[in-house]
Amino acid sequence: QLQLVESGGGLVQPGGSVTLSCVASGFSLESRTMGWFRQAPGKEREPVSCINGNGRARIYMNSVKGRFTISRDNVKNILYLQMNRLNPEDTAIYYCAAGGFNFTGFDQATYDYWGQGIQVTVSS
Repeated sequence: QLQLVESGGGLVQPGGSVTLSCVASGFSLESRTMGWFRQAPGKEREPVSCINGNGRARIYMNSVKGRFTISRDNVKNILYLQMNRLNPEDTAIYYCAAGGFNFTGFDQATYDYWGQGIQVTVSS
């Protein structure tokens, strides 16, 4: 069965940090574009960050630049999102997604596989 499973979310205090992980099973993440997206209550899903197949190209949404870091381990088949200096506006369900072998950035239509999402709540 092809699936992506996120972990690492939860309740975090403002200014705190958390790292999300996304494990793939049933297929290899190697060479695929990978991305993190999020959806806050009452809002549409939006991109957060994406990374190309070899990890050398990364894109971040402006609001998370300098605070979030996307990375990947193609051997372990895992995608990560390190999130620092979190604020309440970062509260959302975070989804990882796997795309194709061309780097297509934040075009959600090009992502073939999606995780079920994991809640991150930033609150004191």
